[in-house]
Amino acid sequence: MADSVLSMQAETALAGGKAIPRLTPTDNYRQARRVAEEFEAFFLSQALQPMFANISAEEPFGGGPGEDLWRSMQVDEYGKAFARAGGIGIADAVLREILKMQEGS
Repeated sequence: MADSVLSMQAETALAGGKAIPRLTPTDNYRQARRVAEEFEAFFLSQALQPMFANISAEEPFGGGPGEDLWRSMQVDEYGKAFARAGGIGIADAVLREILKMQEGS
């Protein structure tokens, strides 16, 4: 009984859903590359955060909660810039794994 209810629910969900768009291999590669670079940028910004955590701001304009927020955004941008410039190889490894997983499915 429970199996028939689940299968009816699955059929209903599939019938009401939209078709999954198919990507060309070129579009698929571009999207996978973009995701891999975003992952590397995030990783690099997280690795850089401790390096900037104990830097104190200089007078007369330094300090305060605004600077803490600004510094966090600055380090995120450093990570993005490093990843765009080629990074440290994480994006390439992640891209290979993404493509390998997609080929298997």
